[in-house]
Amino acid sequence: MARGVDKRRRWVWIAAVVALVLLALGVWGARAFLGTETGQEFVEKYPGYAPMPESAPVGIPAWLNWSHFFNMFLMVLIIRTGMQIRTERRPEAYWRPKKGGRKISLTLWFHQVLDILWVVNGLVFGVLLFVTGQWMRIVPTSWGVFPNAVSAGLQYLSLNWPTENGWVHYNGLQQLAYFITVFVAAPLAILSGVRMSSFWPANSARWNKVFPAQAARAMHFPVMIYFVVFIVIHVGLVLATGALRNLNHMYAAQGSTDPSEYAGNWTGLIIFLVSLAVVAAAWVAARPATLAPLARRFGEVTAR
Repeated sequence: MARGVDKRRRWVWIAAVVALVLLALGVWGARAFLGTETGQEFVEKYPGYAPMPESAPVGIPAWLNWSHFFNMFLMVLIIRTGMQIRTERRPEAYWRPKKGGRKISLTLWFHQVLDILWVVNGLVFGVLLFVTGQWMRIVPTSWGVFPNAVSAGLQYLSLNWPTENGWVHYNGLQQLAYFITVFVAAPLAILSGVRMSSFWPANSARWNKVFPAQAARAMHFPVMIYFVVFIVIHVGLVLATGALRNLNHMYAAQGSTDPSEYAGNWTGLIIFLVSLAVVAAAWVAARPATLAPLARRFGEVTAR
């Protein structure tokens, strides 16, 4: 056992060293290319901005701020409970529906409740996204997004980061990342999650053949890893590319076509810190002793 653990640690260290070497080579290559005449002409032609229709809205509305907060709140707890489900050997409590049915762990019940709320928030977000025209900010409407995404990626890699104003538009790389997250990763998470949940008709041989549980499990965990990686990079760039300005956009619905106007405003940061406190409180409170009274409203909670 100890030898196996040591071997895994060794491979983790080797992978980390290889990743750092590749990153260093990437930084060197990007800086070398952008230092050439060809590289400079490429960035001049494709500065990195995601091309958008003239009718695209400017600014981030308050409803999107609230949706962003609920998404963060739910996603943190969903990832936490998802990892608990994978590692839980002896659940402290179980839940069964009032009308009878399969018994599941209280952790899985809470995970599914969070999933339902996340889907509802996503549906409201999707409807408002298209009704208000905000979809134009995250859905590519021109093939020009791809060379601009490459340009933005090279600028990030060269450590000379692009300085787009998120209140007006995102860069090409951001737009593609948001599009993939909202319209590809989220639906895959929902589809695979429903297949593994207690809502799936387990006795339906036809549907089980169309979408086997093994395929759902093979899909669900990598999608979760994608969300974790996206969140880490997303938060890191928000804080590293003008934290006060970016947090004002996403938490206080404050911004301007002049990126310096809210660069020193602390409102967004204060709201962000309060939201972190709310998430932390929910993290601490989400224990069997706290969840059991709520779960009993919808079914039976037992110790086995």
